[in-house]
Amino acid sequence: MTKPEKHNNSYINREVSWLQFNARVLQEAADETVPLIERLRFLGIFSNNLDEFFKVRYATVKRIVQAGKGGKSELGGMKSQELLEIITKIVIEQQSESLEILSNIKLKLRDENIFVIDETQILDFHHDFLKNYFIQKVSPALVTIILNDLVQLPNLKDSAAYLAVRMVLKDDKKQYALIEIPKSINRFIELPQKDGKDYIIMLDDLLRYFLNDIFNIFLYERISAHMIKITRDAELDFESDLSKSFIEKISDSVKHRETGQPVRFVYDKTIDTETLEYLMSKMGIDSADSIIPGGRYHNRRDYMGFPSLGRQDLLYKKITPLPVKGLPLEGSIFEEISKKDHLIFAPYHTFSYVVKFLREAALDLNVKTIKITIYRLAEISHIASSLINAAINGKSVTVSIELQARFDEQANIDYAQQMEEEGIHLVFGVQGLKVHSKMCVIEREEGKKLKRYGFVSTGNFNESTAKIYTDYTLFTANQSILKDINKVFAFFETNYQIFKYKHIITSPHYTQKALFNLIDNEIYNVKSGKPGYIRLKMNSISSYVMVDKLYEASNAGVKIQMIVRGICCLIPGIKGMSENIEVISIVDKFLEHTRLYVFGNNNLPKVYISSADWMTRNIDNRVEVSCPIYDEDIKQELLDTFDICWNDNVKARLLNESQNNEYRKNDKKKTRAQLDIYNYYLKKLKN
Repeated sequence: MTKPEKHNNSYINREVSWLQFNARVLQEAADETVPLIERLRFLGIFSNNLDEFFKVRYATVKRIVQAGKGGKSELGGMKSQELLEIITKIVIEQQSESLEILSNIKLKLRDENIFVIDETQILDFHHDFLKNYFIQKVSPALVTIILNDLVQLPNLKDSAAYLAVRMVLKDDKKQYALIEIPKSINRFIELPQKDGKDYIIMLDDLLRYFLNDIFNIFLYERISAHMIKITRDAELDFESDLSKSFIEKISDSVKHRETGQPVRFVYDKTIDTETLEYLMSKMGIDSADSIIPGGRYHNRRDYMGFPSLGRQDLLYKKITPLPVKGLPLEGSIFEEISKKDHLIFAPYHTFSYVVKFLREAALDLNVKTIKITIYRLAEISHIASSLINAAINGKSVTVSIELQARFDEQANIDYAQQMEEEGIHLVFGVQGLKVHSKMCVIEREEGKKLKRYGFVSTGNFNESTAKIYTDYTLFTANQSILKDINKVFAFFETNYQIFKYKHIITSPHYTQKALFNLIDNEIYNVKSGKPGYIRLKMNSISSYVMVDKLYEASNAGVKIQMIVRGICCLIPGIKGMSENIEVISIVDKFLEHTRLYVFGNNNLPKVYISSADWMTRNIDNRVEVSCPIYDEDIKQELLDTFDICWNDNVKARLLNESQNNEYRKNDKKKTRAQLDIYNYYLKKLKN
């Protein structure tokens, strides 16, 4: 793994830290204890992450360079041009490592009688199958662009893969062309089994096999094809046209993203220099862009969908999501919640409770209003269906839907239009702020009063990601908490008014101050001779203000344990700065997405679940909610599962100044948090 230099005594650069997180994903692909097909899928995740990084973070730094700004304050003491060069260097090394891992996995697959072949390895046995497949499915879907000096190159699609074709004609002239790899066709083509062996060919190699059929009108002596890919800036630029609705403006911006400025160009390193220079000249690629020599195949994110071939032995064992003890899926969920708070911890618990809650609300004659925030929905969403059902049944349904949820904008636009047609009142957040909070509140008529029920979550209300993302959802009928939640929805409608909250912590107005007060209380306790500790679990910490506050607490003697999946700009374990801070990161089968804050409070811990990471955007530029846990059983459950994660000595990496992603190894009992948490809940069901 690349060990980047540290450029500042107090912080690790955010972009560099993110690349080291992606290196942890790559470690999973390299880990021989991970099932083979899962290793390929981790390679896909690594590649997909990198694509998004270049579209967003690299593009941001590049804009700083183009604006002529040094960017030191925004970039942790590093000059922006210097950072671009460091990113490119790290990525080239990681890409090289990923290619070695891929080659190793393919060799291991051969030992399992699974052969990923290229166009030179096709068996005669498979020729007719492939010929028919090409004619019937592939050929009609091809977009082939013939290049010459007179015709301007059309904008190549963001993150689409192309075969750059070079033909040497009989008069020794060169003819160039591009073939777009069709996204509508599965990248991995499963061939008929032969002698008990499975064969897979990639669509790219099928195209190489049939180059003669594609270009048979050209009289060429030689032909070659090498893959290229361009990544574009994904920032949305909004028009000021007052005649357009917000939905129309977002929709137009998403379409314009396809023609955003190029920020990365990846090419097959075996391509000849003449072809490479010709293509870069046609595409306007220059030294300010990240130019990455790669392998034969790009868009390796597609490995996330590598076929299972029925080989369950090469996949992680599936877990069956569990019910929550004391919360049956039969009967009224409102009745159970009215007695006691309940916590859902996905994917260990079934997400069906969230859908059941909304379906019951849609049908219950006594439910009058439903209010919910939506950030990302599943492609086929039972959440959306339940809300539409409720509106049809005469409920007053308000949905705050975030149209700027990055890379899910179009899906949310489609759902927003569908909901609007069914009479749902849509709220598009607050100008200048993304609504990232995850919450729902309903009002139900009980006697002569309205009683509130609701839930607050750390993750999106998405049935698909709930199978692979770890997230908490608290179901509650606590009227004090829900009164606060209702005020957040009021803020969406009247955002000129700043509300006060007695229980929840909200961004953008209160989070930093509230967290500072909680940290200051731990500092005070330690200085008073009382115990003081902080335990935090989050995706990222990049706010230097929050990092400095934790340094202050460490210097006062407060013991701080942190579990950070992704970006960590804080440097733990430095004498005189952070010697009382320890940080680990867990990357495993599920994506760690929970956000949990625990403050010791003189051994009467204050516990919060939250939608907010400790990043500037979450604290200052988004609507976020951190919810206190008052139920003692749930509080203990959260403390228990944090301890299980903290004791992980299988999938936990130590985050420190060296940034080498060293696995935490010790002589203690073997603990793999994600397996042990599932077993923890199994035992709770039996007790």
